[in-house]
Amino acid sequence: MKYINITPAIFIRRPNRFIAEVELDGRIEVVHVKNTGRCRELLIPGCRVWLTAPGTPNRKTKYDLVAVEKETGAIFNIDSQAPNQVAKEWLLNQGFSRVVPEYTYGDSRVDFYMERISDEGEVIPYLMEVKGCTLERDGIGYFPDAPTERGVKHIRELMKAKANGIHASLAFVIQTNDVFEVRPNRQMHPEFGEAMDAAREAGVEIIFLKCHVTEARIEVVSD
Repeated sequence: MKYINITPAIFIRRPNRFIAEVELDGRIEVVHVKNTGRCRELLIPGCRVWLTAPGTPNRKTKYDLVAVEKETGAIFNIDSQAPNQVAKEWLLNQGFSRVVPEYTYGDSRVDFYMERISDEGEVIPYLMEVKGCTLERDGIGYFPDAPTERGVKHIRELMKAKANGIHASLAFVIQTNDVFEVRPNRQMHPEFGEAMDAAREAGVEIIFLKCHVTEARIEVVSD
């Protein structure tokens, strides 16, 4: 996934979860934050950020804030729409005969439904839920950075699918470089950790999608 245009700026503050104030070309600009998570360890006053201008008519803000440089120098993509796009690009190269985004299963909409055709001509179904990870501590990724009842619900749907004979997986798109695994953030949301443990025991595959991240690009480099 590559952004068509990218503009550097300096983060000032985040009045609410939807917008931020940045310094751009010597002036204060209000921009849209493409991540409703807390991102408290990333969006620190004075840090470098990168913006895109999608050019959508009648927008209240010209720019979207999509990437940030942590104090360690690591660049994080914080665009909450990026993980699904990145995962789709990866899935299309994994030998599936069919890849369907936003698939309704049970009481939830799962991010992807896939199919493979066996040597005997049988259709083998797969479901995959995608989560983007932007929280990093000492080289380890953690999810979530805020409580997510929706995330717990999705994991339970994957467990039901697995019980019904469907290959089910939970994939974490790691939105920075040099992080190879994601652990549940039990301190933030114990129930998510419990659900993730139960899913692994039930046979749901946990996938870590390591990415190469720059201010203008994010792509999976290994599975």
